[in-house]
Amino acid sequence: MRLWSLHPKYLDAKGLVALWREALLARKVLENKTRGYKHHPQLARFYASGDPLKFINLFLHEVYTEACLRGYTFDKTKVDIPPQPQSGFIAEFITVTDGQLQYEFGFLQHKLLKRDIKKYNENRALTADIAVNPVFKVVPGGIADWEKVKAMPDIYEDV
Repeated sequence: MRLWSLHPKYLDAKGLVALWREALLARKVLENKTRGYKHHPQLARFYASGDPLKFINLFLHEVYTEACLRGYTFDKTKVDIPPQPQSGFIAEFITVTDGQLQYEFGFLQHKLLKRDIKKYNENRALTADIAVNPVFKVVPGGIADWEKVKAMPDIYEDV
């Protein structure tokens, strides 16, 4: 399970569909509707938020919005999408460190280098800060304690 802190616009088609499915699974876990994954490290920050269902629904709202922008037809009836949020405008946040964000961006780029070179190059051209899913607010810090860090080669080679 990977619940990306990154904004879903950076994901390729396969990654966006996987994120939708995994976030729906996370929602079931947070609702206690499944026995597995209850202690999955990716859920720690949702549990710590004080209102995990609200935040997973807001998270899913942004994934759904990105899917719609791309012309995909995700089934919004599978989740309680809050009526008030507009993409990018959420009053409360879960924090994510800039170190975690950098790690996730590198990890995603490593995956994209193998499966979607066009998206890899699109992301590689970024000149500004990396955007996050609007449920998150970036704060200074290293890679999160819950992250299972994988060694990756330097991916920014000429492609």
